[in-house]
Amino acid sequence: MQNQEQEHGQLGLVVLESSRELGENVNAWLSVMHGESSQPENFIVPIDQTRFANGEGKIRLRDSVRAKDIYILCDVGNYGCTYKMFGFENHLGPDEHFQDVKRAISAIGGKASRVTLIMPLLYASRQHKRKGRESLDCSLALQELGNLGVQAIITFDAHDPSISNAIPLVSFENIFPTYTILKNLVQHEGHNINKDNFLVISPDTGAMDRAIYYANVLGLDVGMFYKRRDHSVIVDGKNPIIQHEYIGRDVQGKDILIVDDMIASGESVLDIIKEVKRRGAARIFVAASFAFFTEGTAKFQEAYDKGYLTRVYTTNLSHIPDSIRSTPWCAVVDMSKFIAKIIHTLHADQSISPLLNSTQKIKKLLETKE
Repeated sequence: MQNQEQEHGQLGLVVLESSRELGENVNAWLSVMHGESSQPENFIVPIDQTRFANGEGKIRLRDSVRAKDIYILCDVGNYGCTYKMFGFENHLGPDEHFQDVKRAISAIGGKASRVTLIMPLLYASRQHKRKGRESLDCSLALQELGNLGVQAIITFDAHDPSISNAIPLVSFENIFPTYTILKNLVQHEGHNINKDNFLVISPDTGAMDRAIYYANVLGLDVGMFYKRRDHSVIVDGKNPIIQHEYIGRDVQGKDILIVDDMIASGESVLDIIKEVKRRGAARIFVAASFAFFTEGTAKFQEAYDKGYLTRVYTTNLSHIPDSIRSTPWCAVVDMSKFIAKIIHTLHADQSISPLLNSTQKIKKLLETKE
């Protein structure tokens, strides 16, 4: 590690306000992983993140980052960050969080040995391709980060991983939290996971690859719903869903695992929960990398109270308020140790490929459970 620090300098974390809790946990795990070394126990570079009353902002580094190996952590989906603007309480949106990322890079000013951005929820990832006269927000943002000197970008479960083609000369790692989610699922619910009584379901065609992977590593069958939409109408920027059609094995008496990358309003997932319950499913679980609950959680609570929904497994990669964490139907999976392992490995200039291969780890987990 000492030779590595001589080449790249000491490791430093620039943790933006949006990722404060996650960053502090990552910092604690890094301290454990480094053990007895020349590094301090605290890797977090102190910063001042200021917002002015007219909405403008700035970031100031309180310590030097010269020749350090810097990792910036930012959660662009954290709507819990607020500030006063013209006397009103304003919640930061993805655009403002992304601007703070650029402010942090600007404050570093090219002095760091290398800069890696860890953005668990990829900014503008749902605006990743063009249909007609539309903006290409995600591509433009990635290119801007590359032009600002970011050498590597780490994200989780990108809506479309092919977006990395926008920055062919910048390292882009799209990581899946599959193992950590399944580990929690198996530990809490997995005493009876087998082909006879458990089924993995994809909520749409876009999540089918993810569902197939879950089914393969768990040794289960897979089913799929596809959405019939009214393409003559646009509501809130999308065509409304008329009906969910199911393709797959009979769900009667089986436990169901619905897998997806994100829960936004949750309407689609709730419709599918009601549909499989109507078809006689037993327990119903949902696994999603990100859970936004953009229209609140009342309907999820109602589904739980009616016995339709058993539990939603999601990660702390993006903001989830305590009011949701405390519900009996939401299980939040902590990803801080995994992120710390990634940083620790990259800082040593080692390959993170072994960390990304979840298949063997999941098989060992299932064997242990048996």
